[in-house]
Amino acid sequence: MNKTGNHNLKKQEINIYREIQRNTEMAMKALDAVTDKIYDDRLAAVVAEQELQYSRLHDRAVQNLVEGKAQTYRENAMEKMMLRFGIGYNTLLNTSTSHIAEMIIKGSNNGVLEMEKVLAHNEEFAGSPCRSLAKELIEMENANIRTLKEYL
Repeated sequence: MNKTGNHNLKKQEINIYREIQRNTEMAMKALDAVTDKIYDDRLAAVVAEQELQYSRLHDRAVQNLVEGKAQTYRENAMEKMMLRFGIGYNTLLNTSTSHIAEMIIKGSNNGVLEMEKVLAHNEEFAGSPCRSLAKELIEMENANIRTLKEYL
């Protein structure tokens, strides 16, 4: 039995959990890709903590999908390649602390926007666990953005 009390999740709940999974996977991969380009120890510690936060939310979303007997999100190779290429290109000439922080902020802003869109299209699940987890992700990303602004 899953957190919603049902064995099977509704389609909209699955969509929300999958978006949380997709969003957090992208964030973890992006943070992992910039980690070796960070030369500021404080920023490196912040990024490591953020990666851990994303991992925890990711695992909770996947757990709910599995318990709800739903298919998890599967990343496509093109998304993965574009993420790696984009980060490589954006750090080719500039690996300054402020530039890395700005890149992470932009990624987090995009993540917040994507989650807000998914929630807007699934208003009927206002009090549901999937929506609460999505809101938790949004709050975490906004807090991370505030922290990263110190490095601009």
